[in-house]
This record gives sequence, structure tokens and C-alpha cells, in this order.
Amino acid sequence: MLYRNTNIGKIVSFSLLAAGLVLYSAPPALAASDVVTKYDKDSDKTLDLAEAKAAAGAAFDKLDKDSDKTLDPKEAKGAVGKKEFKAGDPDNDGTLTKDEYLAIVEHLFKKADVNNEGTLDAKELKSKAGRALERLID
Repeated sequence: MLYRNTNIGKIVSFSLLAAGLVLYSAPPALAASDVVTKYDKDSDKTLDLAEAKAAAGAAFDKLDKDSDKTLDPKEAKGAVGKKEFKAGDPDNDGTLTKDEYLAIVEHLFKKADVNNEGTLDAKELKSKAGRALERLID
């Protein structure tokens, strides 16, 4: 560079470095395609119901902070909305068992599977039901 040993050279170099940092942005939170990649055990670039339920079962176990094999609304907060929680609690005991939680997963999976192929791709996971399903499995 022409201004190698001057303050102007330092300013120009710093400006170029700063411009490069501005152009680079941090990666976004997990995109739908990343969720597929993370839980796609058979590497077919889709999630089937068994893969979704396996991931959801593990997520349930992490959410069950008191290890009582149920989720109360406080434990489920952020993963299961109030309406989903109420609909997924058919015995109205104020908790979700793992089976009840997985029933919600299955309902959302079928709702997101608009082409009825039995699998979800990244595009289907971007739907409202797909995003709700992601909260239950990831």
C-alpha cells in the first residue's frame, strides 16, 4: 500500500478491516434445514415421525427438571404453548406425560406434512405447525 508507514496507512488498513467485519455477520439461530440435519438419522434430508418423536422424547427428558416423568406448565414453557398444553392434557391433571407430549408432536407433524409423504423437509418445517414442532424437538 502506498501509505505503508504513515498514520493514513494505518487508518486505511483499519477501515478496510472494519468494513470486512461489518460485512460478516454471525450465523442465525438454527434454521429449519439445520434441524433436519441434526435429527435426520437416515440422512435422507427429511424428518420422519420416528425421528421427530425420538428427538422430542429427548427434549421432554431435558425439560422434566424435577424428574417426575411429567411436565407442568412451568417446565413446558417455551416449548408448549398454553393452548397446545391444554389440548394435549386430555385427563386435565395440569401436566403432560411423555405420551401426551409425543401425541402433540404427532399432531403437529401431521399438520406440517402438507403433502402427506410421511416426512418433513426444511420447507415444511417453516410452516406454523413446523415451527411449533421444532420447539418440541429442539
